[in-house]
Amino acid sequence: MFEAIAAFRKRLKGSEVLIGSGVYLTDPQSSDALSDSVDFLWYDLEHSAMSIEALRGHLIVARNRNIPSVVRVPYVGTPFIKPVLDAGADGVIVPQIRTVDEVRQVVDDCRYPPVGARGFGPMVPSNYGRDAGPDYVRAANENVFAAIMIETVDAVESIDEIVAVEGLDSVVIGPWDLSASFGRLGQVDHPDVVAAMVKVIEAARAAGVFVGSGMGPDPDFATLQVNRGVQWLQMGGDLGYLYYAMDQITSAVRARIKG
Repeated sequence: MFEAIAAFRKRLKGSEVLIGSGVYLTDPQSSDALSDSVDFLWYDLEHSAMSIEALRGHLIVARNRNIPSVVRVPYVGTPFIKPVLDAGADGVIVPQIRTVDEVRQVVDDCRYPPVGARGFGPMVPSNYGRDAGPDYVRAANENVFAAIMIETVDAVESIDEIVAVEGLDSVVIGPWDLSASFGRLGQVDHPDVVAAMVKVIEAARAAGVFVGSGMGPDPDFATLQVNRGVQWLQMGGDLGYLYYAMDQITSAVRARIKG
């Protein structure tokens, strides 16, 4: 059950840079189509209208494709995290983190007692209860990927305490919301925003915590983030790729037939 996320961790520890796609469309064929092109799939419940039923269909596809699946939940809290993990997600990404206490809650929500406080009901991950014994609990606690997003000034100021929380696997930089927190929405190259991102990356790497980053399908910005120390990149998503490709194709055709 945990082979895909175990391989994901191993590759990150081996200094590979992993690239994934966001998934916003509800049809699980989107996951199937993208699987051969990416290192992981990032399902977005923060900015999409995806239901838990639609998500579960995606996660079944990801599992059958042996692609790591991480889900950005809408907010910190047990009601947002538990159903996603029980549906079969390999990990969660919690946005808009501001305090160390919120990070501790995320870690507790992701793991079963005595390590954490996750309620027991892993229908899909336990093969519908067939494998729901002590070995499953131990493997689930070892393999679940608990990540939080750093996209506020408050979180940046507390970063040393945040990355010291035991059981936190990764921080993920949200460049646009972070720039907004500085009063510079969209100015991801502003010196204050860049300094904040570098501070987060250096603190996390020093603590042995993985570093991810969200972004659009922008190879130049991706290269900048990797050079700063980011290890895994969510670059745009299925819906954006759809119109991006069509815009390029129609522009190219219109340019050739103009006049």
